[in-house]
Amino acid sequence: MKGKTLGLLLLALLLGGLFFAWKPLNAIYLSGVPAQLENEYLLIPTGASFEQVMDSLKAGRFIDNEDGFRWLAEKMKYKREVMRNGRYQIEPGWTNRELIQHLRAGKQAPVNVVLNNERLPEEVAGQVARFLEIDSITLLNAFRDPALLAEIGYTPETLISLFIPNTYQMFWNTEAKGFVLRMVKEHDAFWNKDNRRAKAQALGMTPEQVYTLASIVERETNKAGEKPAIAGVYLNRLKINMLLQADPTSVFATRDFAARRVTEFHTTFDSPYNTYLYKGLPPGPISMASIASIDAVLNPDKHDYLYFCAKPDDSGTHAFAASYSAHLVNAGRFQSWLRQRGY
Repeated sequence: MKGKTLGLLLLALLLGGLFFAWKPLNAIYLSGVPAQLENEYLLIPTGASFEQVMDSLKAGRFIDNEDGFRWLAEKMKYKREVMRNGRYQIEPGWTNRELIQHLRAGKQAPVNVVLNNERLPEEVAGQVARFLEIDSITLLNAFRDPALLAEIGYTPETLISLFIPNTYQMFWNTEAKGFVLRMVKEHDAFWNKDNRRAKAQALGMTPEQVYTLASIVERETNKAGEKPAIAGVYLNRLKINMLLQADPTSVFATRDFAARRVTEFHTTFDSPYNTYLYKGLPPGPISMASIASIDAVLNPDKHDYLYFCAKPDDSGTHAFAASYSAHLVNAGRFQSWLRQRGY
């Protein structure tokens, strides 16, 4: 009888011990991230509270036991008044302990920020805001901040030349100034590569001036193979102090970006950007310039052409001429072709 009582007592103690141990065992080792996730990235905004993090974890279905996660977060001192922000890649099947260790360590997953051929700083800000936590207004304010522009050596007119179209890896919670400084670093690395600075100097131009001309080439053609020839035309004009008369600059001056054809309204619009009216390069780029366009200016075709116009076909390519009379012939052919097409 005594043995049976002792056995029951031991069983009761064992069951009691399991009862009290179940919660920590379940919270630490048995519960956690589900084996299947709809989205593997958790975003924790800047200034988020613990409850906001919990809301994100539940909304994204990153945890299967809220009570267990809360309990362990307290024990592991993950819970704070202001939580560590960022974008975190979550692995399916992690325990709560592994998940908390990952978030507490701040091991962020970078994002790919893609810059294409945006035309204006506000378009750059809007594009970047698609990938980062920061909003476009805050970015644009940084782009216009006189103190920051002075610090990095740019003006509102030349700022667009800072941005090299490419894909950049950075953290989702990168701040506005941090983004700008990263672009300075990438810009410098680009110009220090492939002898670009020396090539610009050989042309008698600064990198910003090369970029400005490249932005015109960018808007003149989508054909990469033609860019060195078009760059050569404009460089030839600059050498003899001839008006560039670049249609894209007059469009930029008027901000009539939807225009399908350049008219007298565009070419006579008074603006320092209008190269029909003012000699030399405009005050700054008229858009972002692709790497192909920048390198076309740095490595132009050597020729004596001073003119070009679209060919009378659907190729999107151009006919080049060294004399104005030859250019008029090319232009006449193109105009005739347009009339035949009903334009």
